[in-house]
Amino acid sequence: MPSADLLNSLSYVVQTLAFKNASQGHPAADTEAMGAELNKSSLSRAAGFLNSAVSFLVFLFLDVLDAILCVAYKLADYAMETDSRPCYCSPEEVFLVSAAKGRTDVPVAAELRLGDVSDTLYHRPSHVAELAKKAAIAVGYKTSRSIGFTVSSDVTGALKEKTGRGRRPLWSDCDCQTCNSPESHLYVHVQGPTDTSTTTTTTTTDVIFIHGFISSSAFWTETVFPEFSDATKSRHRMFAVDLLGFGRSPKPADSLYTLREQVDMIEKSILKRHNVRSFHVVAHSMGCIVALALAVEHPEAVESLALIAPPYFPVPEGEKAAQFVMRQVAPKKVWPPVMFGASVACWYEHVGRTICLFVCRNHRSWEFLFRLVTRNR
Repeated sequence: MPSADLLNSLSYVVQTLAFKNASQGHPAADTEAMGAELNKSSLSRAAGFLNSAVSFLVFLFLDVLDAILCVAYKLADYAMETDSRPCYCSPEEVFLVSAAKGRTDVPVAAELRLGDVSDTLYHRPSHVAELAKKAAIAVGYKTSRSIGFTVSSDVTGALKEKTGRGRRPLWSDCDCQTCNSPESHLYVHVQGPTDTSTTTTTTTTDVIFIHGFISSSAFWTETVFPEFSDATKSRHRMFAVDLLGFGRSPKPADSLYTLREQVDMIEKSILKRHNVRSFHVVAHSMGCIVALALAVEHPEAVESLALIAPPYFPVPEGEKAAQFVMRQVAPKKVWPPVMFGASVACWYEHVGRTICLFVCRNHRSWEFLFRLVTRNR
């Protein structure tokens, strides 16, 4: 199969020949248009090359910075807590499942399953790691240890702690009651007949709205809900939920934020608390995954699913699904900015912890300032 560079070169030659032919037999206006198209194509290729080159350098720097921050936070944790919480990049790996024997080596809470933990949580290849691996091979370093499926000791510890006491927040975590209360419910904005004291004989329909990543219930309450007619509001009881870890819902330090935990919290905060027996689901982006899991758990209760921009990524044969999707969602590019933000958040645990140290830990102050500036209550 021809390489991508060869195909690009052939494409450029064909465009150049077409331009020459056009300049000989077409009017000046057509020639200028084709010349502009060629210039646009050249600029596009140059911009793509520049983006790739800058991205490589930036993320190489972030690889090194994340490794440095890993050591720095271990020292800071020891100084502040007299203990260090192992990170997901820790080399102190333990067996969760033996690929050869198919056995479980650590106790796992009954409500958690192996499939709840994605391998992207503890296996995120980096430029530094790849270079170190190549250097080790070059000098003849070999390891006899072979691990088929491993999870960092932090994940193991979190799984163990779910069978006992919860883990208290570290010095760098937010310590407010909302973020750390394991017994609290999700924040749910309820709108519909229950909001008024009047009774109605019309049968109401329950609808659950689930937001996407880096969002909250405000995605629905501030854009969609105001557009509903009074008749619609009188016949439907609408629930816009903040998922676990988002908006005004709890953000417990001992949570792994698995799909199962999200579904369990929705069951607890909406289905049981508001006595919802049958319902429709409207979900956006990442929320579509939660909606599908909710439908699997309650097939007889879900009347319909409306999935808006669901994250669907066909995985090529032979690729590891989670790792492939990770590269699609966070491709380590500096442009566009949304890809850069997603890449930093997904690939760099300790850089992300630094951001959280200044933003998430002080979220109450930031919320106050934003409300003061925007006058949004």
